[in-house]
Amino acid sequence: MQGKIILAGATGYLGTYIATELKRQGKDFLAFGRSEEKLRNLGLAENQWQKVEVTKLASFPKIQDPIDTVISTVGITRQKDGMSYMEVDYQANLNLLEFAIRHRARKFVYVSVLNGAQMRHLKITAAKERFVNMLKESGMEYTIVRPNGFFSDMKDFLAMAKSGRVYLFGDGEFKLNPIHGQDLARVVLDSIDSPQQEIEVGGPDIFTQNEIGKLALEAMGQEGKIVHLPDWIRKTILRLMRTFSSSKTYGPYEFFLSMMARDNIAPRQGVHRLEAFFREEGDRIND
Repeated sequence: MQGKIILAGATGYLGTYIATELKRQGKDFLAFGRSEEKLRNLGLAENQWQKVEVTKLASFPKIQDPIDTVISTVGITRQKDGMSYMEVDYQANLNLLEFAIRHRARKFVYVSVLNGAQMRHLKITAAKERFVNMLKESGMEYTIVRPNGFFSDMKDFLAMAKSGRVYLFGDGEFKLNPIHGQDLARVVLDSIDSPQQEIEVGGPDIFTQNEIGKLALEAMGQEGKIVHLPDWIRKTILRLMRTFSSSKTYGPYEFFLSMMARDNIAPRQGVHRLEAFFREEGDRIND
């Protein structure tokens, strides 16, 4: 590999781990982010970060050094700045792709979601997969990394467990193997030199939702229980939110509630265990 690595979305959950791993490996890279304060908090050298508003093509810097790879973790999760999914998950990534092409980058690595092509009916994944189509048609070498959920997403279980009740829809037997950000960061960096165009990835342990709920209750020191709600309640919530709220409001809930109604198992990678993550988070919350 010759040339600089550009990391967009460097101050998000995954981006932070990728930036840390790039620094640890001694790579030549430049981290893009919207917040100068958050970029400074990454502990990088001044020449390793740049404030960039990726939704605005005019804010992109002109870089003289050769660029090898552009990595994008850009996407809306729960940010509340009024942006739409098409503005961020699609257009901002399209801006990054145009930037990569203009600078003659060798490769583009994009972090999407597992089974995104089968979930185009959801607002979040519709925007992501529209960009995936553009990336595939660009003629540039690419890898699309498809994780099935982050450990940070599992904090919702801890939030419920704190009250002594974990609420699940249906029988709670759908399975998933979420992955820690540090493990996923290494998969993303390994993909730079991989010929694979799509990489599905999850964590090392497969759990049912019931098992995750139990781990969360134990981590919070609760003797509570798991409450199973009929699935029609989940469907009713989705229908009401779609009817009475904007996509910016219901989008994250639509995605979460839809993911809760299916198995989300991906090839197992990494060494970090959800049980240990829950214990650490539980100790922090209970302090």
